[in-house]
Amino acid sequence: MTTVSDQQTAASTRSQRAATTASTPRRSLLDRRGAAVVGGLLLPALLLLGWQLVTTTGLVLAYKLPTPASVWAAAVDLASNGDLYLYTAISTQRVLLGFAIGSALGLVVGAVVGLSRLGDVLLSTTLGAIRAVPSLAWVPLLILWLKIGEESKITLIAIGAFFPVYTTVSAALRHVDPHLVEAGRVYGLRGVSLLTGVQLPAVLPSVVSGLRLALAQSWLFLVAAELIASSMGLGFLLVDSGNNGRVDRMILAIVMLALMGKLTDALIGLLERRVLRRWT
Repeated sequence: MTTVSDQQTAASTRSQRAATTASTPRRSLLDRRGAAVVGGLLLPALLLLGWQLVTTTGLVLAYKLPTPASVWAAAVDLASNGDLYLYTAISTQRVLLGFAIGSALGLVVGAVVGLSRLGDVLLSTTLGAIRAVPSLAWVPLLILWLKIGEESKITLIAIGAFFPVYTTVSAALRHVDPHLVEAGRVYGLRGVSLLTGVQLPAVLPSVVSGLRLALAQSWLFLVAAELIASSMGLGFLLVDSGNNGRVDRMILAIVMLALMGKLTDALIGLLERRVLRRWT
């Protein structure tokens, strides 16, 4: 026989379950991992379909825009003799080296400008002017200074990677909460220890954003860098195919640059999540 106490207990349990269900936020469809993957692939699939339609129906002539099958055949041809893998590996190596050098320098100079009034006065105006120089403007000067070897190419990519990191770090450090800095000084932190222990962790999201921008900029500067008397690389493949009228290989080079740029950006994104989980 059910007692009043049992009924009250059951009612209490139901109300607790209802409250728990109400307080737990429901994940929308777009927040699910599978939906994000499908949604991210939807636009490329539509673009590929549209590309196929305009080429097969003759809306765009084949010599201006080859079919996706022609581009795939060009990829298979370059992959069969190893050139596609070699060009991709060489370009990736150049980008990563230039990115590492440029972003490290950007972090250091950005810290000096962001934390020192004197550094801001002495450096910000000049660096702001240099940042406006187009990438191709550096090419003849780097050839003159560093010749046509790898040094000139990596230097140009480093220049491209430097400014996004420098800009974001210097701006973020200027706006660190002064109470947080004062608390670090109370615990005896000064100079480099204050920077690494308090100020950089406080601006970590901005630093990671700057690194992602710098990596994207590095891929942009790669093509200009491989104009410097290069005989290998995706930028060389792009320019050489244009000179030879191989539009299929030109599109292949563009697709490979896009894929490698997205892949390296995704790796930075994974690093960002791990770093933010640890420091925030």
